[in-house]
Amino acid sequence: FDIVQHLRKKGVATPLILRFPQILAARVTELNEAFHKAMREYDYAGSYQGVYPVKTNQIKEVVDQVVKAGYKYRYGLEAGSKPELMIALSMNLHPDALVTCNGYKDETFMRMALLARKAGRNVLITVEKMTELPMILKVAKELKVEPLLGLRFKLNAMGSGKWESSAGDHSKFGLNTQELLEAVETLEKKGLLDSVVELHFHIGSQITDIRRVKTAMKEATRMYAKLYKRGVPLKYLNVGGGLGVDYDGSRTTFSSSMNYTIDEYASDVVYTTQDVCAQEQVPVPNLLSESGRAIAAFHEVVVVDIIGLIDTTHTKYRVELTGNEAQVLKELAYTRDNLSVKNFAEMYHDAITQKDELITLFNLGYLSLDDRAKGEILFWEVCRKLSKIFSYKSLKYIPEEFQDLSKSLADKLIANFSLFQSMPDHWAIDQLFPVMPIHRLKEKPTISATLCDITCDSDGKMEKFIDLKDVRDEISLHEPRSGEPYYLAFFLTGAYQDILGMRHNLFGAPTEAHVVVNEDEDFKIQQIIPGDTMDHVLRSVHYNPDELVEGPTRRRQNKSDAGEALKALLTEQRSLPTYLEMNEH
Repeated sequence: FDIVQHLRKKGVATPLILRFPQILAARVTELNEAFHKAMREYDYAGSYQGVYPVKTNQIKEVVDQVVKAGYKYRYGLEAGSKPELMIALSMNLHPDALVTCNGYKDETFMRMALLARKAGRNVLITVEKMTELPMILKVAKELKVEPLLGLRFKLNAMGSGKWESSAGDHSKFGLNTQELLEAVETLEKKGLLDSVVELHFHIGSQITDIRRVKTAMKEATRMYAKLYKRGVPLKYLNVGGGLGVDYDGSRTTFSSSMNYTIDEYASDVVYTTQDVCAQEQVPVPNLLSESGRAIAAFHEVVVVDIIGLIDTTHTKYRVELTGNEAQVLKELAYTRDNLSVKNFAEMYHDAITQKDELITLFNLGYLSLDDRAKGEILFWEVCRKLSKIFSYKSLKYIPEEFQDLSKSLADKLIANFSLFQSMPDHWAIDQLFPVMPIHRLKEKPTISATLCDITCDSDGKMEKFIDLKDVRDEISLHEPRSGEPYYLAFFLTGAYQDILGMRHNLFGAPTEAHVVVNEDEDFKIQQIIPGDTMDHVLRSVHYNPDELVEGPTRRRQNKSDAGEALKALLTEQRSLPTYLEMNEH
């Protein structure tokens, strides 16, 4: 909260992204030290090197910090496209660090990688499909350079969670067993078998269950051993990504969690590899991993301000009848007044019937607008009274038909942000992110609410929230006070959300601030990067803002004061952020 207040005084408005580069560095250190600790514990003869998948978060300041923190660990980068390879090759990596090239590749991609290899960089090309191999060999021959190759294998073992289907026989990437043998034979015939230094696999992102990791490691290490015995001089076993993030804090196999720690993950990878190699009597490989989510997720926080509340159930109103109202209103009032813990089911069913009758009578013209408004308020009064009954601790069982009632009664808080821009994974795949207020923390929450963004899209909402034991349909928050800002923060958004974010309704990237904390726990704003302006987002969809400013007045032959005022306003606004300006809340 202090950080946000400090930034507001500098004229930085919400929504905004807070980045904490020290957390990025700490995650890089924790991962590397976990593997080093496990290798010391088991007297593992090989080494560990990680590579950060640039796709996780390509923002320059993020990659710079990862590279800086990982330099002493020979930490490298993974590129899955030509632009990402350009980023990786430009970085000041340790001389022994690896740059791995994954994904589908064309000849230019190969040429970039092989020229970098010829120039002395440790660039390793992963063969994802058999059609890539002839292309690699052709370009390598032209450039007179021996490639550094990895073979990606489709394991039978699969991960767990939302990305489980990205592994196995039907995986988008990798070679099956027969193709793996064909690749080895082809390279052997070309006299290039020594160029194959890595066996690579990946069983999916956000692995929730450590048992899946152990199963995959057994299969992969067995494959490594068989290939080594066949004469393939493998140096590395690349265990891919998948190291999870415990978004909901439950430490379970739920899709937004993980039932293991980084130390346990590293220990199981090292132990299983060594155990299988001992059985097969082959040297242990050096271990590589491509953990991105576990590195990047923690360092970013999205802060938004609440700009309005939709009172879904008319809590500010109470209906008192005069005696002259329609019969259906009298019946609804009777239901409200006589509802109790002993008869709640019967009374609720009566209320639903009475509400249906209310709408029918209105549609037939027998009720006025005032009648309908009173009837709706009475119905919601019944529902709120019912909700209070369910909150009694003495009530041991709540029938299934009432379990969604709290969701129906929840208010809607309007947050000044775009869900599609800042947390697209929540919209697309129901990914859960921790959310909480950043102030008023000593006050008891007074409302249950869901969140709406400011896009003109009904999907721009959050109706799933983290709870202690389950997923909640609403979140407990404070009611915003008139004239005071109310801020919420979304945590663990540093992986994938920045780059997947879309400009729905032309809401652009928010302003971001990079924050460091000293030993005295004082913070310093290291850098402020302005968010997208209206000018920027308009140009991104091929409009010329100059023409847009002139357009409204150009269509009229006679210029008016209003037209000139509009032109001045448009000129001013084009350089400002795309989000709403809220001076009072």
